[in-house]
Amino acid sequence: MTFLALDVGNTRLKWALYDRPSPQAQLLAHGAEFLENIDRLSEGAWADLPTPERMLGCVVAGDAIKRRVQEQMELWDFTPQWVVPSAQEAGVTNGYDHPSRLGSDRWVAMIGARQRMLAQGPVRPLVVVMVGTAVTVEAIDAEGRFLGGLILPGHGIMLRALESGTAGLHVPTGEVRPFPTNTSDALTSGGTYAIAGACERMVQHLREHTGQDPMCVMTGGAGWKMAPSMSLQFDLVDNLIFDGLLAMAQHRFG
Repeated sequence: MTFLALDVGNTRLKWALYDRPSPQAQLLAHGAEFLENIDRLSEGAWADLPTPERMLGCVVAGDAIKRRVQEQMELWDFTPQWVVPSAQEAGVTNGYDHPSRLGSDRWVAMIGARQRMLAQGPVRPLVVVMVGTAVTVEAIDAEGRFLGGLILPGHGIMLRALESGTAGLHVPTGEVRPFPTNTSDALTSGGTYAIAGACERMVQHLREHTGQDPMCVMTGGAGWKMAPSMSLQFDLVDNLIFDGLLAMAQHRFG
């Protein structure tokens, strides 16, 4: 049963075709397109793919983008399925006040991270960080309960906000340094350490709440930028959303 997984973010659409809907699936093909180019998928990257039998997607880019993606999938005969966060799925319990209002990418990433943790062992709490246009930092206890999470601006939003609100500051190409001595380095370092500090604070909260050291997982397009500046031990995972979609697909279709 071939399975198509879609991750439609604020900047790019990433896709992966697997031989079955399972965390143990083999990857058959994959790719990515910037959102401005998604109208070419059916005549380009998807034109010669084997017909997927099942599809599950995670979209945060809005309904207009989702409709454009669905138009590209009309070359195949199936009904697209999109993730809507629920109260519980695939071993994770949603502790949000209104579960369906949780971002679908956050929900899927948490399920993917827990799947990875269970496969590696031992079972312990989790902090899940996604570094993209926005940054999210989630806390999950050892029983799979999502306790809550932080949302803060990503690097680009922070820097643009400073540029627009502060005379004489311009978006920099600086370096991250312990003691910045020029404005570009100060801005780049400030944004990086703000994100790192949020991660460290959530680890502290979760450690105090559970009495256990949590496993930390980081993902997202800008995760690699954060890696050298993190004082915590963490796993950097490229495709955590796909890990989550495969776990959910096994739960739904398996």
